[in-house]
Amino acid sequence: MTFALPEMAGKRLALIKEVIPKASRVAVLWSPDNEGAPLDWEQTQAAARALEIELQSLEVRDPKDIPTALSTMTRKRPHAVITFPSALTSAYRPIIVDFAKKQRLPTMFGLRADVEASGLMSYSPNAADAFRRGAYYIDRILKGTKPGDLPIERPDKFELVLNLKTAKALGVTIPTPLLLRADQVVQ
Repeated sequence: MTFALPEMAGKRLALIKEVIPKASRVAVLWSPDNEGAPLDWEQTQAAARALEIELQSLEVRDPKDIPTALSTMTRKRPHAVITFPSALTSAYRPIIVDFAKKQRLPTMFGLRADVEASGLMSYSPNAADAFRRGAYYIDRILKGTKPGDLPIERPDKFELVLNLKTAKALGVTIPTPLLLRADQVVQ
């Protein structure tokens, strides 16, 4: 199962634009060392051109880069922040979420857990479904199938998760059509 889905980048940026129609500057917090992140960045750039959004790349390769990236956001004042999923951005989730709240920056994450931890929204594959599908692969391998003979699959279920408490704290109104499309709304 692969979670490298570069087409998600454009969808996440479009969702930000739906929540903040006047957004013209978006910071992207990402780790270029993470698998699939460079392709996500390319796709985000392509979507930004189509949506007429200026992107601010904030690369984080190790923990010392996090404070520098947050300081840059304070100076440059983007209208929103997208955070690509990685071990580093997940480890520093509480700091990133707290910073975004204090700076009143709407956030788009790539993991449901980020929204459950007070991020504004996420759009991602349904991890529970993917893990259940992983059980199928384990079963096949235990029954003798060589891992190299199994196809690489892509998730087919995606979920939009919104946090209304965070929206209220940021002074952001989530449009009703988006609320109706949400798979989960955190109160």
